[in-house]
Formats: sequence, structure tokens, C-alpha cells
Amino acid sequence: MAGSNHGHTPAAWTGVIISFIGFLVAGAFMVMSNAIGFWAGMALIIGGAVVGGIMKLMGLGNNQKPLAMVGGAPLAAREPVAVES
Repeated sequence: MAGSNHGHTPAAWTGVIISFIGFLVAGAFMVMSNAIGFWAGMALIIGGAVVGGIMKLMGLGNNQKPLAMVGGAPLAAREPVAVES
């Protein structure tokens, strides 16, 4: 996705960091055979997705507008117009 802002937003970074910490917590407690800690880590993973979604709704996510439609096709999908010299 050249030229896009995909994933490089505060909402994306925050959601991924929280989910990654949850993954580390769940993995550590799984190795230690502690079910409560494992499920706490799983809750953090879900919490990261929720926090990222809320931040996106607050305007901290990717706010790109869809392509404008011209003649039933997106502008980017139209054939280039030949230029006569």
C-alpha cells in the first residue's frame, strides 16, 4: 500500500502494543501452568483490540476517504487518457 497511512496511526500502535503485552503475559502464565494469569493475558489481547477501535472512532486512526466514483468505477481504476503531442 504505497502512499497510504495503513497501520501508522496512534490507534494502531496502541492496540498492537497492548495486545502484544497480553500475548507475552498469556504465554508466560501458560508456561507456568497458571490458568488465571493466562486468561488475564487473553483479556489484555481483547482489550488491545477494543482500545484500538475506540481510539479509531475518536479520530486517531486512518481517516482516508474512499475513492470517488465516476461512471461506476473508482478514479484509480480508469484507463489513462492518451495525450497527443
